[in-house]
Amino acid sequence: MNRILLVDDDVGLSELLTQLLEMEGFAVNQAYDGQEGLTKALQTDFDLILLDVMLPQLGGFEVLKGIRKRKQTPVLMLTARGDEIDRVIGLEIGADDYLPKPFNDRELIARIRAILRRATNAEQELLTSDALKIGDLRLDPKRQEVYCNEQLMILTSTEFSLLLNLVANSGELVTKDSLSESVLGKKLMPFDRSLDMHLSNLRKKLPERKDGRARVKTLRGKGYIWIP
Repeated sequence: MNRILLVDDDVGLSELLTQLLEMEGFAVNQAYDGQEGLTKALQTDFDLILLDVMLPQLGGFEVLKGIRKRKQTPVLMLTARGDEIDRVIGLEIGADDYLPKPFNDRELIARIRAILRRATNAEQELLTSDALKIGDLRLDPKRQEVYCNEQLMILTSTEFSLLLNLVANSGELVTKDSLSESVLGKKLMPFDRSLDMHLSNLRKKLPERKDGRARVKTLRGKGYIWIP
C-alpha cells in the first residue's frame, strides 16, 4: 500500500481527498500547515507528497525546498488555476508535477499513479543497470548518483531519469514525446512546460564542459540531443 502525505490547510477538502485516496487503496497522512507538513515529510518515508502552494506558517515552496535538501520523495504540487508562475516556480524548486485547483478526481488519481509508476519503474531499472561513463560524467543507476569530474551532483529523481535517458542515447535525437512518457510517465500535452523546466534545472546543475560546448542541444518542437 502506497503511503501519501497530504499537506493542505483546507480541512474540508483534505477530508474529501483522504476519503477518495483511501478508496483507491492509498494510506493517507494529513498535515494542515507547512511546518507540520515539512516535519512529517522529513520524519517519515512517504511514497508521494501532495503539497498545496498556499499554506499557513510555512508556504508550499519553502516546504518543498526543505524536503529537497534531504529527500527526493516525489512531490505533486496543487496550485491555483491559471497561476502559471506558481507552476514554474514549483518545477524549478524540484516538484515532480503540478495540478491546478479545482481539479477532477480522476485526473488527480491518474497523476498520482503515473508518478508512482514512474518511480517504481525507475527503481526496477536501477537495480539492473550498470554504471555508465561518458566524458566527464559517471552515472550510477543502482545508487541513483551522478558524478562530474568525480564530484557528486545533487539531482532529483526526475532530473536523474532525464539525464540518464539523454546520455544513454548520446548523439541521437530523443523526442519530447518519448521523454515525457519515460521520464514523467505521461503523454506530452500542448503548453505543458514540465519537461522544459526539468531540463532547465538539469542544465543549471551541470558544470560547463572544458571545451565550452553545450551538453544538450535543443531542436525546437522536436526534442533534445546529448552532445558527445
